[in-house]
Amino acid sequence: MTRLIRFPAYLLAAAAAFVMAAGVAGGWRLWGSSNQGAEVETADILLGQRVYVEYCASCHGANLEGQPDWQTRRPDGRLPAPPHDATGHTWHHSTAQLIELTRKGVAGLVPGYESDMPAFEGVLTDSEIAAVIAYIASTWPQELRRR
Repeated sequence: MTRLIRFPAYLLAAAAAFVMAAGVAGGWRLWGSSNQGAEVETADILLGQRVYVEYCASCHGANLEGQPDWQTRRPDGRLPAPPHDATGHTWHHSTAQLIELTRKGVAGLVPGYESDMPAFEGVLTDSEIAAVIAYIASTWPQELRRR
């Protein structure tokens, strides 16, 4: 039986938003100068998918689609969880940036910024965070993975 940990939506919303960006299975390389030579294994992508479902999908969507109207601020001033698929902006960021955002949360990197993105430091290991990013990136078209 799979154990499902329930986190409030605000904790999960932002987590997945920044958790995407890395490589792809079967020898695809992660893009970006900080990622040169990094190989992603199929096992990493499968782990990333499991972690994504448990910690990220409730806000960022089971299909990486994000929340509706994700570019428009809500009445509380915060943005809805963005998509992690090719329609979002995750692929614009380096793997290192995405790992750091996931570790510290948005407010941990931009003091005073109001966001539902929590910090996952102490909740997920760096390996789990990297695996989620690899899983997300593995769903993007090859042209985006090369950027």
